[in-house]
Amino acid sequence: MTATELVVDGVTLTAGAHRLVRDVTLTAHPGEVIGLVGPNASGKSSLLRAVYRVLRPVEGRVSLDGVDAWSLPVRQLARTVAAVVQEPGADFDLSVREVVAMGRTPHKRLLAGDTAEDVSLIEEALAMVGVAALADRSFDRLSGGERQRVLIARALAQQPSLLVLDEPTNHLDIRHQLDVLGALRRLPATVLVALHDLNLAAYYCDRLYVLCDGEVTACGPPAEVLTPRLLAEVYGVRSEVAIHPRTGAPAVTFLPEEPGYGEGR
Repeated sequence: MTATELVVDGVTLTAGAHRLVRDVTLTAHPGEVIGLVGPNASGKSSLLRAVYRVLRPVEGRVSLDGVDAWSLPVRQLARTVAAVVQEPGADFDLSVREVVAMGRTPHKRLLAGDTAEDVSLIEEALAMVGVAALADRSFDRLSGGERQRVLIARALAQQPSLLVLDEPTNHLDIRHQLDVLGALRRLPATVLVALHDLNLAAYYCDRLYVLCDGEVTACGPPAEVLTPRLLAEVYGVRSEVAIHPRTGAPAVTFLPEEPGYGEGR
């Protein structure tokens, strides 16, 4: 697995007459973990869809190692980019191992069986997100959190050089949130991930892009981006931000509203 450089250059996305994202520019250098944060409906999912080539930009360009992503053959794209999306997946009448094995499809000839390398990568992906014990279970009988981890394992088995994830920690308990994000942090791939939890984003991401109303409001290292002023402007909340003494990452504490707070803003 190698890492791809992602460049989003002046991308605008629309749905009919509705503008989803306007003039967004973003760079993810090879091997970086880049976080997208922002309130609901800020454009995070839409931007990710443009990167994994579901939503075509009306302006701007998405490039992978300098090549227009929309010019790549489907098979080559599937060998380069893997996505884990928010939308519920289909109810596969397959075992967990079989679902994860689907991630190897872009690397195989039609109807070819699994090689020893495929089997090894599948087992490694199962172990990385803690679902090895579920390998023989039916996917459609799993809980929401278990399904989420299996779909992440499928993406890992795909061995992409760019991994795109939309709220991958949804439905996961604290332990599995840490396990999954820790696994992503250790990958030799480039990672673009949308997260709601700002403290997780601060700890695991190299840089953050803050989206609000479809535009980039701020970008940079978490310690520079996550300030009480920005959080008040973007989220409309009061907060305190301090550097955690053990992790060295910014730690955000949200404060309750006080009488009169926000009046006159």
